[in-house]
Amino acid sequence: MRTTLRLVLPLIVSVAVVSLLFAGYQVRTQRRMLRSDLSRRAEILGDSLQESVEQILDHGKDRDLQRLVDRFGQREHLKGVAIYDPAGAVVTITPGLPARYRTRPWVAASASQQETGVGDFLTDEPVHIYALTVHRNDLPAGTLAVFHDTTYIDEQVSRTLRDSLLNATVQTVLIAGLALVLVRWTLTGPLTKTAAWLRTLRTGSTVSAAKLPQGPLFDQIHKEVTHLARDLKDARATAVEEARLRDSNASLWTAERLRVSLSSKLKDKPLFVVANREPYIHVYDAKDKSIQVVVPASGLVTALEPVLLACDGTWVAHGSGSADRETVDAHDHLRVPPDHPTYTLRRVWLSEEEEKGYYEGFANEGLWPLCHIAHTRPIFRPQDWQHYQQANRRFADAVLEEMQGTESPIVLVQDYHFALLPRMIKEARPDARVAIFWHIPWPNPEVFGICPYQRELVDGLLGADLVGFHTQSLCNNFLETVDRAVEALTEWDRFAVNRQGHVTLVRPYPISVAFQEPTLAVNEARNSGEERAALCAELGIEASLIGVGVDRVDYTKGILERFRGIERFLEMNPAYQRRFSFIQIGAPSRTDIERYRQFLDEVTFEADRINARFQAGRWKPIVLLKEHHSHDRISHYYRGSSFCMVTSLHDGMNLVAKEYVASRDDNRGVLILSTFAGAALELTDSLLVNPYDVQQLADAILRALTMPEEQQAERMLRMRQTVREHNIYRWAANLLSDLTDIRIDAPERAAEPVPTREETGLSARA
Repeated sequence: MRTTLRLVLPLIVSVAVVSLLFAGYQVRTQRRMLRSDLSRRAEILGDSLQESVEQILDHGKDRDLQRLVDRFGQREHLKGVAIYDPAGAVVTITPGLPARYRTRPWVAASASQQETGVGDFLTDEPVHIYALTVHRNDLPAGTLAVFHDTTYIDEQVSRTLRDSLLNATVQTVLIAGLALVLVRWTLTGPLTKTAAWLRTLRTGSTVSAAKLPQGPLFDQIHKEVTHLARDLKDARATAVEEARLRDSNASLWTAERLRVSLSSKLKDKPLFVVANREPYIHVYDAKDKSIQVVVPASGLVTALEPVLLACDGTWVAHGSGSADRETVDAHDHLRVPPDHPTYTLRRVWLSEEEEKGYYEGFANEGLWPLCHIAHTRPIFRPQDWQHYQQANRRFADAVLEEMQGTESPIVLVQDYHFALLPRMIKEARPDARVAIFWHIPWPNPEVFGICPYQRELVDGLLGADLVGFHTQSLCNNFLETVDRAVEALTEWDRFAVNRQGHVTLVRPYPISVAFQEPTLAVNEARNSGEERAALCAELGIEASLIGVGVDRVDYTKGILERFRGIERFLEMNPAYQRRFSFIQIGAPSRTDIERYRQFLDEVTFEADRINARFQAGRWKPIVLLKEHHSHDRISHYYRGSSFCMVTSLHDGMNLVAKEYVASRDDNRGVLILSTFAGAALELTDSLLVNPYDVQQLADAILRALTMPEEQQAERMLRMRQTVREHNIYRWAANLLSDLTDIRIDAPERAAEPVPTREETGLSARA
């Protein structure tokens, strides 16, 4: 009650003050109106009397003046009338007027001097006097004065003031009572519930957020309190995990450990990450034109965001959303994530022509097929190369602007879109530590030699202090390419390149995902069979077994080969017809490029062809979902599937494989994995396949569907342990640790390489 009164008391005081001010204004206005009305009536009466008096004077009937004055002395609020001669002596006066008015008042004297009407309210008594000059034969003959009693004005104003104060009191009481009820109902009551909910969370109890108050008034507080509760829960889980790791002497990397490590390594310096893809895209809704936030389906975003969340850095990216410009500040900045701002997104703008040439043209029609060796001919156009150079310069300028005022900044460049960027940054800021991570494969030197701009690309990459790839074989390919493309000293014993006095380290860093330990909420979730049943009901199909594939619709992912393997499996194992369905989640990608549009049509045609061959009733072998799905939504498909197929024709790592393993906290399911994906080097308990071998794919599907649960659990446990230990936090820690350990003595001196662990006698990374 005390809290409610504290909240309502200012309202009560405010209402009372406003009511009193309004009452005062009302009284003042009424007084002014009544006085104005009296002055106007006095003037009209005076003008009328003036005409009558002057007629009497012109006819010499002075005796009639008294009769006239007596007649006008009987009117409402009129005290009387007096006529004075030019000398100020009274000529005639209404009986009953006080004797003091036998002497001409100053108002009448003023009217006589000005020869015009003069009116005023007396201050020493409630009387209003209006006086004007009268004439005889057009000559001044004296002054006429009209006296009004103003007592009624004061009485009426007093009544109005009394009524206003009474109304103000009643209104204040009613509003205060209603406010007390509403505050207790809509504010203090819900706050009490929220406080009780937070108290249970603080003590470690599990309480559903559904018990929080609902409604438009409380939605924002509900949202923020939910985020606070989530952070508290995450912090508690992190503390428990850290304690468990300390007790077991484990070296598992967590978000908190990465944060502490980066804080120590970066020494409170911000981390600048450059990537073409932005983590959050703002677009206009097609229906109501409202602004929506979209999280792109990108392995790069999945990998990098935990790093930015661990340290308050800046992500520099291309602003590609239709509403991106509407959501940034004057410096093109935006704090993200939207529900819990933790780091800064800096957007860089490109024209449609620049984007088409740099991104669609050189990057994705040139470098992408060249590096993936996926039997799609790379295209290199001179104009695309020019746009690629311009875009790299545009991003370099943005990064340099962000780094102003930062001593020895640390920059992490991402992927094949920015091969020229390290050199541009290093030339402008020799004191910067620059690393670039190449997320796609690096082919052998013969293949990379196809690119007419290989020297410029390699030289740009060698501007970095550290170049990272997924695997050691890709590092070897890069060093061999350096040997053939440019003049440089390749130090194979330390995997470093010395070009023109600047040393670049080349290291493997197998990228991964943020492994989440099972929580109580997850353990209480639906099991695999329940998930499968729910998915089938949602999709309108009948199946007792399902497999899943999650990819961008890209010709490097082996989707067509996967479909043909499924077709071969159903041919050889007809008993699985009407029982087994494969769900392919395929997010359309780069549809402005002709080859990708053609490939999307090919995938659709192949799925339709196989379905037409085998489909029966509500069962069909392939369900193709050509739309973007959130990570949370995809996790349901992972958990409801018997196996996941990752059949990349050539891939640097492929995080889908690791995401699938991380999601199977029930230790069930089988991973069918291409030997041409980098993940195959770590996830050796998967069923490794050659995606070009249709028969091998079919055999792998059969083996996955018939594998005993005990064997599934053994394999999945080992793979989950691998992903748990080699998670995204460890990837970031190793890469940034090596980068920050590079010594840059002075801007004019080159960076010195970090000795290998074999040279220093240290063991392998923790």
